[in-house]
Amino acid sequence: MTSRDDSEYRIAHLRDVLAREEMAELGVRIEMRGGAVLLAGTVATATRREEILRLAEAELRGLPVLADLAVASTDPADRSEELP
Repeated sequence: MTSRDDSEYRIAHLRDVLAREEMAELGVRIEMRGGAVLLAGTVATATRREEILRLAEAELRGLPVLADLAVASTDPADRSEELP
């Protein structure tokens, strides 16, 4: 069992890791929700999403982690948009 202060410290550290130049994922919110940690936002690629989840698992070991991370679609549109 981890203390609330310890959990907050670990969450802050994960935020710092995600903000570093190599990662630069500033669009991911990390917050306590009840007894779990919620990661929410949009990331550029599925690979980046997996990297973030691995980092969260390592940094937040012992805490339940919920992920609501969407992958931004960078694929070109498959048809043109029709405007009224």
